[in-house]
Amino acid sequence: MKPFLLLATRSEDEAADDEYAGFLTAGDLTPDQLHRVRLEAAPMPSIDLDEYSGIIVGGSPYNASDPAAVKSPVQLRVEAELAALLDQVLARDFPFLGACYGVGLLTGHLSGVLDGTWSEEAGPTWISLTEEGTVDQLFAALAPTFQAFVGHKEACSQLPPGAVLLATGQNCPVQAFRVGRNVYATQFHPELTNAGILTRIRIYREYGYFNPNGMDEVIAAIDASVVTEPANLMKAFVLRFGR
Repeated sequence: MKPFLLLATRSEDEAADDEYAGFLTAGDLTPDQLHRVRLEAAPMPSIDLDEYSGIIVGGSPYNASDPAAVKSPVQLRVEAELAALLDQVLARDFPFLGACYGVGLLTGHLSGVLDGTWSEEAGPTWISLTEEGTVDQLFAALAPTFQAFVGHKEACSQLPPGAVLLATGQNCPVQAFRVGRNVYATQFHPELTNAGILTRIRIYREYGYFNPNGMDEVIAAIDASVVTEPANLMKAFVLRFGR
């Protein structure tokens, strides 16, 4: 099988490594089956899509909808590089899964509306598949309703033209969509477990994803949740597109 490629943007080593481990576990992948490039660390190398089974873009402390004037030079570079890669992905309908930051990038790139209307504090939420989701080649592997972990300041509030809504949520109407046949984006995190999100909220406690004074309540909500279904999306992605 050709490897998959994870494009990451977290500058904190612990968060970056935990995210990578989460995708490995969720997809039942070994490190040689999931290559990682940390875009925040250096310019994107030349990527030949023919060398990979699919592309994954994970979450990020970046907000794609922020005005360019407040974005760092590194974020501007990263987003320009990802935009150029998305052009190739979309032109070929190449297997792609963008999670959280990835859904924002894809929404903006395809002229959907990305803003702060449907932000969600870090923690568990309920996700429901749409009718289209229940028959989708990947999402059909999921239960019709399930819990997942989220935490985002921006979200898709209007689908890009031609996008198919696959999942919605109790607090955020667009939790997943598909473009073409093979390009996917999710607002929820398919790689996050209970332990993983506890690591994430500790590292990003002061980043505005929740009130840090209410961290005990956030932890209690996480501890009370049962989040196992989202990993099945990663497994379905690997099984469908591994080649």
